[in-house]
Amino acid sequence: MTSPALDLHPDRLLPSEPGLRQVARDLYDSVARLPIVSPHGHVPAAWLAENRPFADPTSLLVTPDHYVTRLLHAQGVPLSALGVGQGELTEAQSRAAFRLVCEHWSGYRGTPVRFWLDAQLGDIFGVKVRPSAGTADEIYDQVADRLASEAYRPRALYRQFDIEVLATTDDPCDDLAAHRSLAADPSWSGRVTPTFRPDRYLEPASPTWVADVDRLGQAAGVGTGSYDGFLAALEARRRHFLEHGAVSTDHSHVDARTDPLEHAEASRIFDLARAGRATATEAIALRRHLVFEMGRMSCEDGLVMTIHPGVRRNHHGPTAETYGADVGTDIPLAVELTDALRPLLNAFGTHPNFQLVIFTLDETVFSREVAPLAGFYPSVYAGAPWWFLDAPAAIGRYRSAVTETAGFTKTSGFIDDTRAFCSIPARHDMSRRLDAGHLARLVAEHQLDEDEAFETITDLVAVAPRRAFRL
Repeated sequence: MTSPALDLHPDRLLPSEPGLRQVARDLYDSVARLPIVSPHGHVPAAWLAENRPFADPTSLLVTPDHYVTRLLHAQGVPLSALGVGQGELTEAQSRAAFRLVCEHWSGYRGTPVRFWLDAQLGDIFGVKVRPSAGTADEIYDQVADRLASEAYRPRALYRQFDIEVLATTDDPCDDLAAHRSLAADPSWSGRVTPTFRPDRYLEPASPTWVADVDRLGQAAGVGTGSYDGFLAALEARRRHFLEHGAVSTDHSHVDARTDPLEHAEASRIFDLARAGRATATEAIALRRHLVFEMGRMSCEDGLVMTIHPGVRRNHHGPTAETYGADVGTDIPLAVELTDALRPLLNAFGTHPNFQLVIFTLDETVFSREVAPLAGFYPSVYAGAPWWFLDAPAAIGRYRSAVTETAGFTKTSGFIDDTRAFCSIPARHDMSRRLDAGHLARLVAEHQLDEDEAFETITDLVAVAPRRAFRL
């Protein structure tokens, strides 16, 4: 029996109404081939610096992508069987994991993961048949054959994807050697920027915090035995990132509060935390104050501040203990932003050097909080739908909820936020198609002239991320 074809319809995600579809097609075609600007992601810079061939299809397409693995885990497939936490995979392990993905292909129906995987297999690797138990080995062999060629090494794919800017996410103690190597390589012409991610150093309640703070001091060459030394170490590492091309900092805590403390009180709690004697309430207070301090530092050094609060990390403890973080077990929480960010924005919201991009995993705040904040403060931008919300329907709701209050120009542009390198073009293509459909509806309803729609979609793709992240 002939296997069903992998169908990449040219009009996928465009409006089904005939009157809208042609306008949407024209809008999409006008930006489909524009370069990708990716100001927040998790692809390691070392992949591009070393330019080694990717080991196997599973290690590239499956294991690093928690969107892919968590859905199969929900269907009873162990993460270990998908290569998670297994280190370098043997050919047998890789093939077996890839088979599991194909055998459970129906589990991806109706999800953006299906759209991204279809695009990766079809557009990048030329796969023509739909994944299934019967086609798994055929597809695996085709992808593996491509990965063995020079055209599928990391740098070649970077050029093939037409990526203009790619941001990584990095620990403040990272020496950024891979970024330095790329910058010094005359054969490299891309732009890869680090992002300063200090969360672990701002959480005094963490059991590793004291050791983390000591390590921060060693990296900065500044003693962190005192509160002032700790702040100086953070400032020094921010300068290190700036020297290596960083444009932003990234922050994710359980809430978004930014309540400042008096210097003496912050120093007192810091000393208690260093001694292991801070209460839970004191630790939270210091963390909220330190996020406020990150805003102050942004005013001084110009790094754009981005936040995505409201997630319960490692919701399933046993999975986290076995496999570590970032394997799909984080779950969103409801979040409050208006009062939480008020101290930060009262202090810095109109500062000419301050810029804040607000992301959320709670779409109930799109129209109630994110849009009004971006619609008043010149420093605030409404971040694109993020993690769990980066799906077609949610992106549509975001456009409707945010634009009516903040307009298009106060949004961030699309953010792929991915560890799965080959999903980057698929994710950006999805966003461009959905924006084309949204703008086509505004044209059809005479809320926007057609020439304005073309200007707007180009701005969303090529200008908005540069504006929001000061690229």
